[in-house]
Amino acid sequence: MDNATIPIAYQSRPPSVPDWLNKGDNAWQLIAATMVGMQSMPGLVVLYGSIVKKKWAVNSAFMALYAFASTLIVWVLVGYKMAFGDRLLPFWGKAGTALSQSYLIHRAHLPATALHYKNGTIETPMTEPFYPQATLVFFEFVFAAITIILLAGSVLGRMNIKAWMVFAPLWLLLSYTIGAFSLWGGGFLYHWGVIDYSGGYVIHLASGVSGFTAAYWVGPRLKSDRERFSPNNILLMLTGAGMLWLGWSGFNGGAPYAANITAGVAILNTHVCAATSLLVWTLLDVIFFSKPSVIGAVQGMMTGLVCITPGAGLVHTWAAIVMGIFAGCVPWFTMMVLHKKSALLQKVDDTLAVFHTHAVAGLLGGVLTGLLAVSELSSFDLPVGEKGTFYGGGISQLFKQIVGALFIIGWNIFVTTVILLAIGLFIPLRMPDEQLMIGDDAAHGEEAYALWGDGDKFDATRHETMVSNTAGDEDNVQRQLNIMGARGVTIQL
Repeated sequence: MDNATIPIAYQSRPPSVPDWLNKGDNAWQLIAATMVGMQSMPGLVVLYGSIVKKKWAVNSAFMALYAFASTLIVWVLVGYKMAFGDRLLPFWGKAGTALSQSYLIHRAHLPATALHYKNGTIETPMTEPFYPQATLVFFEFVFAAITIILLAGSVLGRMNIKAWMVFAPLWLLLSYTIGAFSLWGGGFLYHWGVIDYSGGYVIHLASGVSGFTAAYWVGPRLKSDRERFSPNNILLMLTGAGMLWLGWSGFNGGAPYAANITAGVAILNTHVCAATSLLVWTLLDVIFFSKPSVIGAVQGMMTGLVCITPGAGLVHTWAAIVMGIFAGCVPWFTMMVLHKKSALLQKVDDTLAVFHTHAVAGLLGGVLTGLLAVSELSSFDLPVGEKGTFYGGGISQLFKQIVGALFIIGWNIFVTTVILLAIGLFIPLRMPDEQLMIGDDAAHGEEAYALWGDGDKFDATRHETMVSNTAGDEDNVQRQLNIMGARGVTIQL
């Protein structure tokens, strides 16, 4: 059978498979990107919608949903090239679209990652994965989206949804693209040798610091909500947390831009560190509070995942256990002990403690990576051949890690403040108290659960009258409830 009679997709060399395309790498990168996307949609949508009070379930889930969608559109219009395009400034790329097929079907490349000596010879070659640009654009998008969604965790339960709708795309353009270009896209920190394997600084430190800053400017929740903000569905919260945990295989496994040795090491280290941190956090809860907290276990899982991210593919697996121990201890201490003693931390209402679980854990992971990165593993993935202090990198690598962290912290405090103050001139950042007392119905005209029939609200006054008129007659109570559309609801009399 000749090529003319074989369907194009099954020919030995169809037009859609150029010589540079590695089908395995392309397949893995798309799978990894989808796994990271599922961490946000539905992972964090489910987690946020269930970890907050019932009256904020819809609003919290929608903030994540909106951020995911708006990020994608802004990303392909201008954001991607600002983060991974040609160099404009040492910390920023030139804005441009990623929409034309002439750009998207060619081999992926990060132009600013190339570095030349003064005589013109190449010092650091350009990063060029063996798949099309479209694959890389989508992969980097899901990282940008989850960063903004993580930031949202600091302002749940009171931020004006209209202010959030403006804030999310502006923060992507003015904050995220700066960190991504500086550390990943070929900026000054990338070429200087600061290590951030998969986003400990670009994603977690940035979202934690910006979230804390945003929480300061937006203002606190109602006093009653701060004092008691119990989850409306812990089992569903665990479902979202499980999606987040398993999705991290794509988060760290996709960072090498290839289905190579580093990807396997990174995935194993990711889950080992997360499990260790969860167990350590739970143990500390038992020791100091006499009982294990399910929410605490989820926080411990999160800090482990965040802490390993800057060095997942660069450290020994025994080092991942060490990092997990620190990830379970240090953020636990800052949250449970230091937070209660700090006037600033007490003043700022960080709803889901994003500062502790992401900023503290991300910074911790970056510093530990600067100590524990193995030269052999680093040579597989890093452009400058960085290695940890304990493996020949000297104190200079630790210094670079600290400087990189300070840049991310300083820029995110500054730009988040500027964006919010500018938005506040036109849109109130915080919902008014009377709307905060109501929640979702005030913000969206919708509520998470229709407990009394198919979308009908239960009238408490009718319930009280009905019960008083049928006291002692359980069958009659149920008949009355059925008439009101409350089938399947059990009332304890």
